[in-house]
Order: sequence, then structure tokens, then C-alpha cells
Amino acid sequence: MQVKQLLPLIGALFALYIIWGSTYFAISIGVESWPPMMMAGVRFLSAGVLLMAYLLLTGHKLPARRPLLNAALIGVLLLAIGNGFVTIAEHQRVASGIAAVMVATVPLFALCFSYLFGIKTRKLEWLGIAIGLAGIVLLNSGGNLSGNPWGAILILIGSLSWAFGSVYGSRIELPSGMMAGAVEMLAAGIVLMCGSVLSGERLTQMPTLSGFLAVAYLAVFGSLIAINAYMYLIRNVSPAVATSYAYVNPVVAVLLGTHFGGESLSSLEWLALGVIIFAVVLVTLGKTLFPVRAPATSCELEK
Repeated sequence: MQVKQLLPLIGALFALYIIWGSTYFAISIGVESWPPMMMAGVRFLSAGVLLMAYLLLTGHKLPARRPLLNAALIGVLLLAIGNGFVTIAEHQRVASGIAAVMVATVPLFALCFSYLFGIKTRKLEWLGIAIGLAGIVLLNSGGNLSGNPWGAILILIGSLSWAFGSVYGSRIELPSGMMAGAVEMLAAGIVLMCGSVLSGERLTQMPTLSGFLAVAYLAVFGSLIAINAYMYLIRNVSPAVATSYAYVNPVVAVLLGTHFGGESLSSLEWLALGVIIFAVVLVTLGKTLFPVRAPATSCELEK
């Protein structure tokens, strides 16, 4: 691989590994002074407006109706539901590290949805799914999530939505380049702001400086940079590489939450973290680590 191709790849992976891993901690700071759907809506709407304005000013055209609507749907599935529900769960005091561990199951659910779309799944990958589900059971059997079942359900629904959106999005026509991300963020921002209004969210007082900084970080780094990095990866590398962030993000999130957020994980939750990460590695890298042996040819059989 040439250096010109390698540098964007390294930058994109760094954005997903470190920046997306840190967004869980940023969300936990933001929801201390913002209503959750309002904060998520402001995050995606501002990022979408900025990106769309940049694209239009630099000569890009709005996409045709079909890919535009497709991108809007994917934005709702991935960002409004997938990320929005995680934001609501963290507002309900689910620890940021625990939220990231739950979201790490996305590749497992994506594999299940891929099977429904007719993509073949190996026994090794089904084993990874079974191990991952066991990790979820462990995670919910004690500690942070056992006393917050609604938070766990919200994150689970969000993870399912993100997984389905990722698989479905790879099979439909989407706008080219960064236009897809701009439409997705705008659609998610609008839906989340409507949800905020309909649910009666109100700012009882002005958000703190840390709250504003958290939203700014989420909009610029977590949305503008990281989401476009993700779109770059799914178009240029294998799904295993593109989704490898799923077993790095929890580690980053847990380290930030425990060192700076005063969060703590029980021994059972640390075990669950290890089990889920192992399951995700098995699913995403199984084809590479344990390739299927090609059937022997007649010449080979004669030797």
C-alpha cells in the first residue's frame, strides 16, 4: 500500500479508535447540564449544517431524491436511534464505560442481520455471537446495569438499530463522498430535536461551560471527523477493519471513565468486558485468523 493511501487509513482508524472511544465520556459530561435528546440534536444538527454548507459552497450538488432519502433513513437508524438512545441512557446514569461495552456488541448484531440478507455466516462467527451474548448476560447480572434495566434496554435497542442501519446502508444507494454524512447528520438532528420538543425537554438553566465544550467536541470530532472517517473506511477497507473500532472503543471509554469520571467497574463487569471484546474479535477477525481451507484438487489428492 502506498504512503498516500496509508496515511488516510491510519488517520481514519485513529479517529474511530480514540475519538469515538472518547465520545462516551464527552456525552456523560454533556448530559449533566443538557437534556439528552436536545444535546444529541444540537450535536448532529450543527455538524450537519456546517458540513452541508461547506459542500454546497465548494461546488457539490444535492443528491438525487432516492439516495437522499436513503441517507436520511440511515441517519435516523444510526445516529438518531443508535447514538440518541445511548445519550438518553447516559443521562439516566449509565456509566460511559458500561455504555461503550454494550455498544461493542454492534458487530455481533450486524452479523445476524447480514445472515437475514443472505450473507453466509460461518460456525466460528456464530460461536462469537454466542460468546458475546454470554458477555451481555454477565454485564447485566450485577453492578451498574442491574439497577438500571431501562438504560440497558435503551442501549440494546440503539445497538440493534446501528447494526441494522450499517448492514442495510451497505446494500442501498447513498450519496457519494461526505454528502452522505451531511444528510445523515441533518436528518438525525431534525428527528432528535422533534423528539426533544415532543417529550417536553426544557433547559431549566444555561448549560455549563463544560456542557458547551462537550457538545462542541461531539459535533466537531465525534461527528464531522469520526463519522466521515467511518464512511471512508467502509468504502475502502474490509468490514473487519472498518468495524474493528468496536473492540477498541470500550477500552478507551472505560479508561477515561475510571480515571477522569470517577466511574468504577466491578470484577464481574471487567470479566464481561473481556468476554465481549473476545467475541467481537472472533467475529470481525475470524476470517483472517482462521481462513477456510480450499478443497484439495485432484493433483493434491494423488500426492
